[in-house]
Amino acid sequence: MTESVTPPWRFAWLLTAPHRLGFFAAALMLAFSSVWWSAMLVARALGTTPAWAVPPPAAHALLMSLGFMPFFIAGFLFTAGPKWLGLPAVPARRLLPGIALMLAGWALTVTGFHVHAALASAGMALVATGWTSLCLRFLALLRASRVHDRIHASLVAVACVVGVIALWLAAAALAMGSGLLLRSAVPIALWGFLATVFAVVSHRMLPFFSASALPLLDAWRPMWLMWFFVFVLWLEMVPAVAELWWWPLPPALRWAQVAMEVPAALLLLWLAIRWGLVQSLKIRLLAMLHGGFVWLGIALALGAVSHALMALTGEELSLGLAPLHAFAMGYLGATLFAMTTRVSSGHGGRPLAADNTAWALYWVLQSAVLLRVIAALWPAVTTALTLFAVLAWTTATVGWAIRYGSWFGRPRLDGRPG
Repeated sequence: MTESVTPPWRFAWLLTAPHRLGFFAAALMLAFSSVWWSAMLVARALGTTPAWAVPPPAAHALLMSLGFMPFFIAGFLFTAGPKWLGLPAVPARRLLPGIALMLAGWALTVTGFHVHAALASAGMALVATGWTSLCLRFLALLRASRVHDRIHASLVAVACVVGVIALWLAAAALAMGSGLLLRSAVPIALWGFLATVFAVVSHRMLPFFSASALPLLDAWRPMWLMWFFVFVLWLEMVPAVAELWWWPLPPALRWAQVAMEVPAALLLLWLAIRWGLVQSLKIRLLAMLHGGFVWLGIALALGAVSHALMALTGEELSLGLAPLHAFAMGYLGATLFAMTTRVSSGHGGRPLAADNTAWALYWVLQSAVLLRVIAALWPAVTTALTLFAVLAWTTATVGWAIRYGSWFGRPRLDGRPG
């Protein structure tokens, strides 16, 4: 099949591979959530107040953390997971009920954000049901596997179960009208679910990709390093939840956070160099992956500074949302962008490289992260920079969704199945 021939987009092609179905649903949610939040911020800037049944910060945090990420994770896990576990490929049709429930659930949830919390709760229950079904399917793969090394897959499965807990907690919180429970679901999802999945995948894939593309590098990834990743991320989750229930936290606990975050940030930034950050700059797609990973070290460094300020000033001074956005938009967002671009290209029968379009979209996304972090650090221009950041983010994510979403509904360029 030649690239000059463009076959028609068909839904049936989404059911030929798990990544097609999962990534397409994720692209829909990614584009929708970006446009929705952009519209909310622009409306606020223009002095218009949309109707809200759920506090806007909680609605934003819930949708941006759990709205599109689980779809991407499902597409990746049921593509790479069977290979990790030495099992046959999973037909995409088996994932369709769970993914359809999640899409329908988010449609109800976002409507409920503006209409009634009970409707949002019902929607979240559908999302939680869909994700629970996908987790059970992945756990079944894990039980059926007979390969010796199942550590990465097992940790991912644990993280996905944490995602189940976070989703059901959010559904219950919306039903009870508990803002505290709703806010608690987000750090559980971010650190215990999403960050853990990303860290495990980074540990397994990033040094492998680097060594494959850059022969002078070795795929150095000792297991203690992965356990350290998970340990640090879960230690971030505990105080993030605790401070919602018990504020202000004692200075001793803040200093304990700093004592953990400083060496963790230094280790991660060193590790980025050890895994070939500088060498990767010659290869766009690899540089995209490394660029996302660097943000994890930056986020922990910013967190250490912020928590030190809080300990010194009785919680009065901090870096605000800068560490959180460096982590969520920078590490999770940029890594997601790079990894899904790689999978979409490789499994689409296309060159395993970032062309000019992918490269430009990636840097628009990186600019959005930088603008949002600066906005948090510079209160005098927060509103303007936040608007620029969300518009850049929307441009990058909608651009990605349109481009790659069109690939998922068409056959591979090389004519191979999948």
